[in-house]
Amino acid sequence: MPQNLRDIRKRIGGIQKTQQITRAMKMVSAAKLNRAINAVVAARPYAGKIREVLGAVSSGLDEEVHPLLAVREPPRRLEVVVFVSDRGLCGAFNGNIIKRAEEIIVRRKPELEAVTIVPVGRKAVDYFRRRGYGEIPRSWTGISRVTQDIAGEMAGFLMERYREEQVDEVVLVYSEFMSALTQKPTEQTLLPVRPEVPGEGVRYEMEPDPERLLGLLVTRAVEFTIFRALLETQAGEHGARMTAMESATNNTEELIRTLTLDYNKARQAAITAELVEIVSGAEAL
Repeated sequence: MPQNLRDIRKRIGGIQKTQQITRAMKMVSAAKLNRAINAVVAARPYAGKIREVLGAVSSGLDEEVHPLLAVREPPRRLEVVVFVSDRGLCGAFNGNIIKRAEEIIVRRKPELEAVTIVPVGRKAVDYFRRRGYGEIPRSWTGISRVTQDIAGEMAGFLMERYREEQVDEVVLVYSEFMSALTQKPTEQTLLPVRPEVPGEGVRYEMEPDPERLLGLLVTRAVEFTIFRALLETQAGEHGARMTAMESATNNTEELIRTLTLDYNKARQAAITAELVEIVSGAEAL
């Protein structure tokens, strides 16, 4: 077999192996995406309701009743919590979230004394450690399954820093899941907690007193806001990876078709050259 034919066959074989990997990764991401979407859909109504109840309970109370409601104006120390994935192969998913975080830091930095970054996901840890945008007091990686315990651990760390006035404002940057094809980088203020203004006609009978109830609700609201950001980002990651692997699989199919056509043309040319040699040899005899 001529060398160029052998090389083309080796390339086709290598691409077919890559295709098997991308197809398998797409199927795995699709299965994980279904579970992640169910979790996100279940979490969204609860997130809205806890903010509504928090607004009703805090209505009429002074901000000083709870330290996490206290607004420090103007904020001088900003903490940015960036939620991305540990792994790549998910298109521009991680890059878009990191870009949004960078835009916030660059926009706010002139008015600040300090910026700290809390990366969630190995891609964010690696990126911000190299760039030196600010101190990284804590990071989280290897979160394969989102749980309330993980969200509670993060919330405890961030709330403690706010209570001790190590930071004046905490902002979350994550990906809001829209569809498998669309993920929206989102900015949300976590601390100070800003309850929604209760609508007309909303009335609650409260036990125990509003101050004690507020303490419980504020903590739960912070924890669940982080929990939802984790769920939304995880769903976005699976959707982006499924889309990227589907695109990669389609690209390998197109490449295999092109190489197969080249192989057939080269093989036909080789056969024709051999026939010409045979005919020429016969005529010479």
